[in-house]
Amino acid sequence: MREPLIYEISSPGRAGVNLPECDVPATPLPKEYLREDLPLPEVSEVDLVRHYVRLSQLNYAVDTGFYPLGSCTMKYNPKVNEEAAKLPGFVQTHPYQPPDTIQGNLFLMYQLQEFLKEISGFASVSLQPAAGAHGELAGVLMIRAYHESRGDHKRTRMLIPDSAHGTNPASTTMAGYETVKISSDARGNVDLEELRAHCDDTVAGLMLTNPNTLGLFDEHVQEIARLVHECGGLLYGDGANLNAIMGIVKPAALGFDVMHFNLHKTFSTPHGGGGPGAGPVGANEVLAPFLPGPIVVKERVEEEPASDEEWEEEEMYYYHWQMPPSSIGRLKAFYGNFAVCIKAYTYIRMLGAAGLREVSENAVLNANYLLSRLKGVYPLPYNRTCMHEFVLSGRLPDAPDVHTIDIAKRLMDFGFHPPTIYFPLIVPEALMIEPTETESKETLDAFADALIQIAQEAKTNPELLHSAPHLAPVARLDEVLAARQPVLQCLK
Repeated sequence: MREPLIYEISSPGRAGVNLPECDVPATPLPKEYLREDLPLPEVSEVDLVRHYVRLSQLNYAVDTGFYPLGSCTMKYNPKVNEEAAKLPGFVQTHPYQPPDTIQGNLFLMYQLQEFLKEISGFASVSLQPAAGAHGELAGVLMIRAYHESRGDHKRTRMLIPDSAHGTNPASTTMAGYETVKISSDARGNVDLEELRAHCDDTVAGLMLTNPNTLGLFDEHVQEIARLVHECGGLLYGDGANLNAIMGIVKPAALGFDVMHFNLHKTFSTPHGGGGPGAGPVGANEVLAPFLPGPIVVKERVEEEPASDEEWEEEEMYYYHWQMPPSSIGRLKAFYGNFAVCIKAYTYIRMLGAAGLREVSENAVLNANYLLSRLKGVYPLPYNRTCMHEFVLSGRLPDAPDVHTIDIAKRLMDFGFHPPTIYFPLIVPEALMIEPTETESKETLDAFADALIQIAQEAKTNPELLHSAPHLAPVARLDEVLAARQPVLQCLK
């Protein structure tokens, strides 16, 4: 039986709360903002609570089930991270307070900068950007500022592989560069011959996602860096897939000049509907002066002994803000998303260096195990050992009328959130799957079993997929119509 909507149980005179009488002089409300025709529901408190609790139970979340969104890294978020972010010393401070009064906050941010430097191999890190795409924009603006500082104004093109994240072209365009697409070769790497053909004195740089969105580590990454550097360009690293390599290889050692980190993916802080992101940027010695700021620095404090008695000298430091000398400026109000930084710091401290490496190893292991179970069932465009994610095709040879959207909708009947679909665009009918390191073998097997059964259903009963989902709160929606003719208000 369908649950009634809150508008349907409205009854005149009911109220969810009884407000006390006003104890200050009342001020008339602006008449131009008052509307008597709004069909607001009148319901009791219990009906209101039941309505919102019922809605919350319809939500799918990483705390309730497997969330295999390729490219998004929806790993489980340890609750200790949330507890750390709620500590009074953090939540009861304000970014406009004098540095003297927030030394603990600044210490944490400085340490996080140092951790990210160690993980990546870069010379300096800024925590300013608020998300991955924001970090991308910061990196490209730094590259532009570097070239302009040298009077090199003819560099107007940014090279972007077709296996890059979709936000790369947008970041490039916003920074004022022309986007030039570089194709992938037969093994899913950047096509070196095509890259060589584009490397000239108009190239500002190349934006490389490594591992790329196919879930593949580029086998020629150092050669790519050499070619870009030889023509005077810089290599930007999209660090969204750091989850596969942290603790194993440092991006700076591969030749990257600048890279953003997705704290909300790699370091297990909620993102998407679960909370804000953070996209710190790391840079080598050449680009470090151009980092967005301010960043946290520390200075040694010289203190006189309290008495003439013998005492053991201890180093004391004062933490404060400082703008890099050639900074592209501030990219966000205050100093980045501080609560997200707290969670990432806690995650790193809880795991340590060995734990971070194990995260990457298990992420790669889980992805390859899942791939081994599915690659004989679904077409695999690039038959290589994958990293933390992989891409299959939903174009089944024995079921030509079944599409990836049908497979994704049918997965919902098995209790699984669908993976990312139709991305990357270079794979027809793409199914992009990332299991993350936090899922058990039992969960992976159940997910694989469901996809295998769906592939069989596609051959024997394709209509079952066309009409899916059957067990979701609502039937299949017309997503095209919803995008073209959205209903932006509730109607009585």
